[in-house]
Amino acid sequence: MPTLRTLQPGDEVSLESFLLQHTDTSMFLRSNWRAVGLLDQGARFQGTYIAAYIDETIVAVAAHFWNGMIVIQAPVHLPEVVQAVVAQSGRAISGISGPAAQVEATKSILGFSNGPTQLDEAEILFSLGLRDLQIPEALASARVQCRLPHPEELELLTEWCAAFSVETLGQRDIPSSTTASRLVIEARQSMTMHWVLVEEDTPVAYSAFNASLPDIVQIGGVWTPPALRGKGYAKSVVAGSLLDARSRSHL
Repeated sequence: MPTLRTLQPGDEVSLESFLLQHTDTSMFLRSNWRAVGLLDQGARFQGTYIAAYIDETIVAVAAHFWNGMIVIQAPVHLPEVVQAVVAQSGRAISGISGPAAQVEATKSILGFSNGPTQLDEAEILFSLGLRDLQIPEALASARVQCRLPHPEELELLTEWCAAFSVETLGQRDIPSSTTASRLVIEARQSMTMHWVLVEEDTPVAYSAFNASLPDIVQIGGVWTPPALRGKGYAKSVVAGSLLDARSRSHL
């Protein structure tokens, strides 16, 4: 049987060593702990982490984050870490993220298999080595520019973020959705994790990173207003964000 432990400051090296074995499906876990550490005081990106150890080596992890999301990387001992992290955190559960098979198993462990959900799908992840990035002509010729948003653009980007959540995530278009979107945009601005594409100084598209690490990033929140779609703006803002990330890291 494994030994279960609540991770604390000082456990970062062991955690990272395990998560690097599952890089493509551990980005939220890696990005969150690197952003705020392993203490859980309920702040943004913080969570309670439970790890299963065999002979002092981590073999499974589950985290229950500030926003109610359970994020898992548990190829073995999944029931043990999931049940322990829910009991330890004491939080309500808002969702589950991780490798698809493990998410399905976690739903069963927690008794959610037949319950209603706002969004329930397995996302296909695409990967790209940035040496293979192809720059869209509009971006290469500077007809459009991709840059970090200006403060005066954040209100517009909040509206776009709320619209993205309604269209893509199935959220209801209510005032609380706009409030939540404002907090997301402000956090991304403070962490320089989002970009706007402009044409003649007019914002036309948006992209953000859901997770950002020295060796890998995950794109999320790509949005072009419906009236501006079909013009290639989305691929330009994604390429521009990746060029910026590459210039600032070892990607």
